[in-house]
Amino acid sequence: MLRKILSFSGFTLLSRLTGFLRDVMMAAVMGAGPLMDVFAIAFKLPNHFRAIFGEGAFNSAFVPAYSHVRAQGGEEAARSFADRLFTGMLIVQLIVLALALVFMQQLVSLLAPGFTADPARFDLAVTLTRITFPYLLFMTLVTLVTGELNASDRYAAGAFAPVLLNLAMIGGLALAFLFPTSAHAVAWAVTVSGALQLALVMADAKRAGLLPRLRRFVWDSQMSRFFRTLGPAIIGSAGVQIAMFADTIIATLLPAGAVSSIYFADRIYQLPIGIIGIAVGTVIMTEMSRRLAAGDEAGAHRAQNRAMALTLVAAAPFACAFLVVPTLIMEALFARGAFTAANAAAAGQVLAAYAAGLPAIVLIRSAVSSFYGRRDTMTPLIASLTAVAVNVILKILLTSHFGAPGLAAATSVGAWVNLGLLVLLASRRGWMGADSHFIKTVACVATATLALAIAAWALEPHAARVAELAPRWRKETHLGLLGVAGAAIYAGALLTALRLSGVRFRGLR
Repeated sequence: MLRKILSFSGFTLLSRLTGFLRDVMMAAVMGAGPLMDVFAIAFKLPNHFRAIFGEGAFNSAFVPAYSHVRAQGGEEAARSFADRLFTGMLIVQLIVLALALVFMQQLVSLLAPGFTADPARFDLAVTLTRITFPYLLFMTLVTLVTGELNASDRYAAGAFAPVLLNLAMIGGLALAFLFPTSAHAVAWAVTVSGALQLALVMADAKRAGLLPRLRRFVWDSQMSRFFRTLGPAIIGSAGVQIAMFADTIIATLLPAGAVSSIYFADRIYQLPIGIIGIAVGTVIMTEMSRRLAAGDEAGAHRAQNRAMALTLVAAAPFACAFLVVPTLIMEALFARGAFTAANAAAAGQVLAAYAAGLPAIVLIRSAVSSFYGRRDTMTPLIASLTAVAVNVILKILLTSHFGAPGLAAATSVGAWVNLGLLVLLASRRGWMGADSHFIKTVACVATATLALAIAAWALEPHAARVAELAPRWRKETHLGLLGVAGAAIYAGALLTALRLSGVRFRGLR
């Protein structure tokens, strides 16, 4: 399992690194003002819907269903099942795209009401969103094909596909002089990247003998069972997206730059989520579905405990850094060109608020595997909607006092509520249980993270003085010095704690 996680994480890391380069270029070219705000909305809207209908709900329902059909009926039955779903999703997404293009003004008015007071900004948001919305069609199909590949233990193409998005957007920024604005250039690049990503996963599916074919959509017991699972999963994913829609709606009502602050803070925040949480969650979903289909309950629990332990080991130092030096991170990474020190400080406050919920966010994907692996999507739905209700109420209460950081803080609280409910409900049913290995690992991670926080607080002024000696790149040097020292301290403290507690790091595999 560790080999699969590392393979997925390696490509995801490449995606995040190219994404970072993309965001650095965007910050330098567009800054954190009105133009960036408009593009952020145009980019978010199709991604919100993709998360509802695509990777969020569909993958959670598809991988266990596909594994079950293949285990019961063989490869040909699984292929027929996947092909019929591919045909059905293609038809549905074409209809959604047509409706969105026709009613785009109403959609933008609903989801970005703060733009309606500025006709020029509103018209640009409508235009850009019409350009980016076909991305949803491509990515829904990418998600289906990737799910089939993942169920066959092929992770590379799906993990590499987002790199094409980043490369396309970088290319769009380089060619921005050919477009009315840089936002137009990047918007077209988003849609082009969707076509490239679909071509990539389809090529890998062809090599694996899994290339989807158009088949007449036939409703049978397998399809009925799948959609009974998918329905609650869609509502559950929609619940999470409701909270994100609330972020978008409320942020457009805040002063110019708030949407951009959330966007850039979220980009850094998503780095550990993508590399760790999604990578581990994707692999553990397949692993648990396969083990549970074979009746190996003990093996499924053991795999989940190891996956969650690995997740905490890798995510804890990110959360610590985001809490201790958030403004330095944003200054070192983005403060150049049109992105000012004030922009960095505003985004840093948002990043710190997000950091409080990072451990919960990265663990949720592993926790829901207890339910989705057993084709129970109703319980995660209840947990998700409860967390969303708390989240949205807190957004309304906190934003009036704290602005964009209040939105992020509400997201963090909602994540902990969601994770707490999932763990409680799964534990009551005997579907999840922390073994001694996991408990000891959590204690070791907490000890190492505390050591890291103290060291970062103590070393920060010394690193700043050393960085001042550099002729250029002082903020980058400052962050680099802290990063190297922090990594050494965290690794040393963690390995020492693991050894003293009797936990072998190899055992996490």
